[in-house]
This record gives sequence, C-alpha cells and structure tokens, in this order.
Amino acid sequence: MNWLEPIELEHETVKLLPLKIAHLEALLAAAQDGNLWELWFTGVPSESTIEDYIKRALADQELGLALPFSVWHKPTNKIIGCTRFCNVVAKNKRLEIGFTWYAKSFQKTSVNTECKQLLLKHAFEKQLAIAVEFRTHWHNVKSQAAIRRLGAKQDGILRNHTIEADGVLRDTVVFSIINSEWPSVKKSLDFKLQQMKQL
Repeated sequence: MNWLEPIELEHETVKLLPLKIAHLEALLAAAQDGNLWELWFTGVPSESTIEDYIKRALADQELGLALPFSVWHKPTNKIIGCTRFCNVVAKNKRLEIGFTWYAKSFQKTSVNTECKQLLLKHAFEKQLAIAVEFRTHWHNVKSQAAIRRLGAKQDGILRNHTIEADGVLRDTVVFSIINSEWPSVKKSLDFKLQQMKQL
C-alpha cells in the first residue's frame, strides 16, 4: 500500500481530481489557453506529448512516487490545469508539490493559492509530512516569486541538476516548507484568500 492514495480535495472554487487518461482532451484545451508549452523553462505538455505526460504520471503513481491531480474549476465546470505530489519519499515523510500549471485565463487568480492550500493541508495534516518541497527552473522567476509568496523558504540551487531534451543543462531552485512552519503558512494563505474574495 502506498503512503499516498488517490483522493479528491475541494476548496471554494477548485476541486483536485485524481488524474485520469480520460482528462486528456480537457487538459490539452487548458494548455492551449496561452500555448503554455512554448515557455521553454516549463514542462507543460503539448498535443504531441500530453499522452506520454499523463501515462508517466500514472506510472509514477503506481510506484508510490507521485499522486497527480487534474484541477477542476467549479464556477466554469471545466478542467483548467494540473498539479501533483511528486518525488515522494514515504519513509522520510517528504514530498514535493510540482508539475503545476494552469490555463492562462486562470493565472493570477485565487486558483493557485487554493490548490496549494489544499495540497499543503493534506500533506501536513493528513499524511503528517515533515517537509514539502517546491522546485523550479532557475530562469522561471515568476514561479520562484509565487513559491515565496506561499511562505516557502529557499533551500538552495542544484547546479546542473538535469539534462533537458535539447541537451541544455538546467539549474533547479529548491524551496521548502517544514511541518513546524505549517501553522503560520496556513494562517497566511487563509488571509490571502480572504483578501482575494474582497476584491
């Protein structure tokens, strides 16, 4: 039995659904909103890669290394992106939140904050994780800023961390939130969401 089991998580405007191959067309439509795969420093799937993207995520889930979700936007009744627990190390109660992307129309809304709050709450309060990591490309400064806004602290930079499909070496910036920080982070996220509702 894996440490993480498929589950639905729900907030005010979003629901995280266990990823399924049946979500392929909806996810492709979400990625086409902004042609997200054109950002060279992200890994958003395109029409030619989305099937393998989903199958690999599900294979990692079977191995206990990941728990992928599709992001369902309740007001519009459609799938608008993806996120997942990944790089799971069950014996150390550590995991990463990654592979996160949303259709351009839903960026800079409450969606990301709601999703992160759901995932962090599940990780710390249900799975009793001791640390949750976030990793992003050195050149993805928007992602780094968004991670900092969540309350995560930078652990460091993994130089020449991975080799990309075109052979270019990637530096990865690593952030984390540890379990003792969760109450403060949770309070901050609650406050941010309350502020967004008032706009």
